[in-house]
Amino acid sequence: MSKNILILSGPNLNLLGTREPEIYGYDTLADVEALCRDTAAQYDMSVDCRQSNHEGVLVDWIQEAIKEADAVIINAAAYTHTSVAIHDALKMLNCPIVEVHFSDPDTREEFRHHSYITPVAQKVIKGLGKAGYVQAIEFVKDNI
Repeated sequence: MSKNILILSGPNLNLLGTREPEIYGYDTLADVEALCRDTAAQYDMSVDCRQSNHEGVLVDWIQEAIKEADAVIINAAAYTHTSVAIHDALKMLNCPIVEVHFSDPDTREEFRHHSYITPVAQKVIKGLGKAGYVQAIEFVKDNI
């Protein structure tokens, strides 16, 4: 049976490719999602890619993942540094969680140095651009 990975993208990631390309690159969210689908298919896995600018929507999707996902890959974007609600929702999961960031938050403004996601993630991947998603899927493959 195929394993299902929920891939969540937080605020402003819908503007990838045009938003601060010097930091995030020129790949669009659609490019990243296509890469994720292709990579997962190589391992007989499927992905469900979702993006929201709204914290509560992300929390709702994480709660759905309790019954529907075999793993969660999340780039919570700015909510990484602010959302106890997303942290608490992720804590309820009994599946691998991978935190991904296009850039390395530790090399940016100090307010980006703290992550509420890291304590509940089994793996953190940062600073690899869209290649970080490939690495995340490969980690999931080896850990579910």
